[in-house]
Amino acid sequence: MEYRTLGRSGLKVPALSFGAGTFGGQGPLFSAWGDTDTVQARRLVEICLEAGLNLFDTADVYSNGASEEILGAALQGLRDRALISTKIGLPMGEGPFDAGASRLRLTRGVEAALKRLKTDRIDLLQLHAFDAATPVEETLSALDDLVRAGKVLYVGASNFAGWQLMKSLAAADRHGWPRYVANQAYYSLVGRDYEWELMPLGLDQGVGAMVWSPLGWGRLTGKIRRGQPLPEVSRLHDSADFGPPVDDERLYRVVETLDEIAAETGKSVPQIAINWLLQRPTVSSVIIGARTEAQLRENLEAVGWNLTIEQVARLDGASAATPAYPYYPYWREGGFKAVNPPPV
Repeated sequence: MEYRTLGRSGLKVPALSFGAGTFGGQGPLFSAWGDTDTVQARRLVEICLEAGLNLFDTADVYSNGASEEILGAALQGLRDRALISTKIGLPMGEGPFDAGASRLRLTRGVEAALKRLKTDRIDLLQLHAFDAATPVEETLSALDDLVRAGKVLYVGASNFAGWQLMKSLAAADRHGWPRYVANQAYYSLVGRDYEWELMPLGLDQGVGAMVWSPLGWGRLTGKIRRGQPLPEVSRLHDSADFGPPVDDERLYRVVETLDEIAAETGKSVPQIAINWLLQRPTVSSVIIGARTEAQLRENLEAVGWNLTIEQVARLDGASAATPAYPYYPYWREGGFKAVNPPPV
């Protein structure tokens, strides 16, 4: 396993991390992801650790806390070999203190997460969404207190817009509070919006990307083909509306290019899609999920080799999309590109 520095920090993380969203299986969204129990989770954790994958990502909202509980149980006796990343901020109930990033919500939420995870610390705590109702100074001051108390070691963001992330970083610098070193963001061959603003921001500010849904919400598993119906067992039947939309023609173009490269390399479609991400600027870790040992072992084989420059270029071309204004001039027009060269 390759290890990379997480943003502008001293924390080394594996190039692949494990997403525990499949643990628990409660609710309409997470039941479509998976229903892994504690026994099954323990086996997946052991396989990960054997392969050098030691970062496990979850969130309080995953299966209403059940994912954290199962992950905590699966890591018993193995905690010192693992890094735990969890997220907080999305609603955990209907009450006024059940969502957001206020001092009260963060303090209560972290204490609850520590109990569910059966640990005394969270290695990486990420805000699951920007809280526009709470001043960033209150949020960052509360995170500073949690870090000073040793309950949280590093902090990050997830699903922030560029201005929200930059506003938070500027406030942290101004007051000497912990900076966000991670940005957990959606990024895939069929979802490259991350490159428009968040990638240049990450390069400039030293924020490492932890990529979620690297297979485009299950569209790049190798089971979806032009002219064929959606497989009966696809989770997209139940969860497609929860995820980012994808243009069908672009999807088929990407899948056909992945098929070509799979034939050339002997690698699977998911392995190629993940390996492409691992070669992108700012990417510190790609979060892989798995409901079975076979899925996990296949995804773990996405590291230890690299696509060629020519293969990367073909995937770039097949997956290209015109950015929205004001980003497209900087990618397409010579004068803009001359003074602002793109990061990729």
